[in-house]
Formats: sequence, structure tokens, C-alpha cells
Amino acid sequence: MLEAQRFERALAWLRDADGLLITAGAGMGVDSGLPDFRGRAGLWRAYPALKQARIAFQAIANPKAFHHLPALAWGFYGHRLELYRKTTPHRGYAILQRWASDMTHGAFVFTSNVDGHFAKAGFPDDRIVECHGTLHMLQCARVCTMDIWSADSLVPIVDEKACRLRSPLPACANCGGLARPNILMFNDWDWISERADRQIARLERWMRAVKRAVVIEIGAGRAVTTVRNFSVHQGLPVIRINPQDFAIAPHEGVGIQGRALEVLDRLDAVLTPRYS
Repeated sequence: MLEAQRFERALAWLRDADGLLITAGAGMGVDSGLPDFRGRAGLWRAYPALKQARIAFQAIANPKAFHHLPALAWGFYGHRLELYRKTTPHRGYAILQRWASDMTHGAFVFTSNVDGHFAKAGFPDDRIVECHGTLHMLQCARVCTMDIWSADSLVPIVDEKACRLRSPLPACANCGGLARPNILMFNDWDWISERADRQIARLERWMRAVKRAVVIEIGAGRAVTTVRNFSVHQGLPVIRINPQDFAIAPHEGVGIQGRALEVLDRLDAVLTPRYS
């Protein structure tokens, strides 16, 4: 199928849909200025201290890092937390909201991103699944309790050159031990998933209500396939947007090559007369 045909098919699905299921990976945040950690090169460009120490993403994004190198682990995540707080979500989020506002059942988001940017952009909390958790919530690193709590009061001071936390390590209010982000890391058996489980239950109820939903998958890579697998397993037409890995089986959907904002702008330029 030619690119123009794939584009037209995507437009037809969007025009007919009564609900928009947005599935998003890290590529959704790149146009907001967030770093891309695909491969060691992406991580090491953003964090040269990790390159110097030859620490890969799978090693720093790992519960063991909090137990063995807590200042370094919190240097990495503390810097990311402040970056996510300071960064404004790009206008592609607003485009998706506008499309969904004209659909009977609106939008629901399923994302592996831990940046909290869908909520920051105005999507309702009860319409978001953060399947890997969020950096804006904390938990005990030892799981002394199943409680999770807001990171709003945490103001990390990070030596960016060394990628090390200089302020006190976040502590669990229950046991006084180390706190960690409530996110799913590599080889992580301690993540408290109850918040994400409740989000998924709400998504399942929404899915039972919609009749003609369409999936728009944005920036989901192959390194961690959670989002891509979820997209194609819903039995719905999928519009896959990706600058590189955009291919999808014809019976599952259509792929459009490009970055998130670029493709959303292209689609919006055609759909706008209907939504204006």
C-alpha cells in the first residue's frame, strides 16, 4: 500500500471513530525536547557521567542501582523528574484532545512514559493508563509498605556533571529507608503496581462501551514492546506513527513514517475543517 493510501485510510478511521485509544511510547516526548534513550548512545549523550562509568540504561534503570548506587540512581531520576516538571508538552497533545472531543466516548491513553505529560497536557487522570508507573509518585525501595505517595514535595538537587544527587536521599515515611520512584524498571520485582492496575480496570470498562474505536500509536519502539503489543492486541485498527519502526501488518493497521508532532500536524491539517 502506498503512503498516500495509508494516510487516507488513517483519516477515514479517525473520521468514523467513536473513541480514540492513544498508545504512546518515548517518541511522543521527543518533540517536547525530552531525551531519547534508544540505545546506549542516546542515554550517554544526555548523561555523560554514565558514559564515563560505562553504565547502560538497563543498569541505571534498575532497582539494584538504588540499593548499590543510590546517589547515582537518584541523580539520574532526580534530574529527569525536574526535566519533566519544567518541560511543556508539545501541541500534538492538544491536537489529540481536540480530535477526541468530537467523538462520543472521547479518548483514553495507554502509555509507557513515566513523564506525566498526558496529565500535564490536560487529559483527565481517570482516562490515563501509565503502564510502567510515573516518576511523580514514590514508594519504599524495600517495600516495607504497599503505600505510594506524591513526589511533589521532593526537590532534588543534582550535580549534573557527575549525575549524582547532592540533596538528601528521599526517605520512606514508614520505615525511614530509601524511597524510589514508583516506576517499573528492568528486572524489577518490587514495583507496586496497584495504581496502574486500577487504571487498567478503568480502561477495560471504557473499551466495553466504545463500538468503533481506533488506536493511534505514537513513538513506540521495539526495545520495550509493551505499547506495540498492546496496540495490536485490541482487535482495533491501528495507526502507527514512528520515524523508523512504522511497519505494521496490513490486517492490523497502517504505518505512517515520521515524528509524533510532524504526523499529527499533517493529519490535523486535513481533519481540521471537521473539528473547527
